[in-house]
Amino acid sequence: MHNSQYPSLLLESAVNELARLPGIGRKTAMRLALFFLKEKKVDVIRFAEAIKLLREEIRYCNVCYNISDSEVCAICSSNKRDRSLLCVVESVRDVMAIENTQQFNGLYHVLGGIISPMDGIGPDDLTIEALVEKVKRGEIKELVFALSATMEGDTTNFYIYRKISDFPIKISTIARGVAIGDELAYADEITLGRSLLNRLPFEATL
Repeated sequence: MHNSQYPSLLLESAVNELARLPGIGRKTAMRLALFFLKEKKVDVIRFAEAIKLLREEIRYCNVCYNISDSEVCAICSSNKRDRSLLCVVESVRDVMAIENTQQFNGLYHVLGGIISPMDGIGPDDLTIEALVEKVKRGEIKELVFALSATMEGDTTNFYIYRKISDFPIKISTIARGVAIGDELAYADEITLGRSLLNRLPFEATL
């Protein structure tokens, strides 16, 4: 017999794991665990398998570092995108947010984060050098910064700007709309779309 508020160690273990998810407290974790117990076994196994495969099989695009099922993602391999226009974003979520606006027809470069000394993230932890190499190749005519409107986002923008400002390339930034807030993923599509269309020369923000 074990001393626990749970009637089963297996249930307790499942609740502990579910409670590790962002935004999930122990009450919600318990509700989810009990939900899985009531579901058909085949459905729960399919759910677990999807999570397992996501972690084991997911790849990242060799070109832009977006999540992909192949070596080069569908956006990078499309012949309908403007290859001279490159949008720099922090994360995969930002790519999805911008794609939902249907207002951007260029390519992306996912940094994998932003420079944040407090969190121990420096330039070498991001894909900045790969971005600089893309600019050096001379195929990009305009680079659009679409990082979060925070001190860390601004620091990252400026660091990259210093690295590429000597190249003959237009550098712009999305217009800062009131509803954009700190994270692009939470912006409404109309505001984010408008901020892409009304982008500003980056130098004007310095």
